[in-house]
Amino acid sequence: MAGRSSHVASRIMGRNGVASRFVTSSLRLRFGMGLPVGKHIVPDKPLPINDELVWDNETAFPEPCIDRIVDTVGKYEALAWLCGGLSFFVGLGLLAVWNDKASKNPFVPKVYPYDNLRVELGGEP
Repeated sequence: MAGRSSHVASRIMGRNGVASRFVTSSLRLRFGMGLPVGKHIVPDKPLPINDELVWDNETAFPEPCIDRIVDTVGKYEALAWLCGGLSFFVGLGLLAVWNDKASKNPFVPKVYPYDNLRVELGGEP
């Protein structure tokens, strides 16, 4: 049995096996695939000013990079939004701590039969 399985393994992994054929065909197909964002164009003339601020992936509308839209929010406005968001979550956490009923009674109240043992605990029959 061991000889048979090693023979099968050598046929799969061997020089003309399934695995080697798969690897060689995939390398042949994907070897010259290129970059994921399009062709890499080597510049032959000087680049325009602020060329690095635009992501031109050869579509109809090149996208501006994040550096071009940073000036729309000032640092104090961003600080105010950050403090407001953090204070909201701190307030929500404090409200959850204040309203935490499970920490005041860590055990589930036990329920007894016969109307919760009302008569046995001294209640009216």
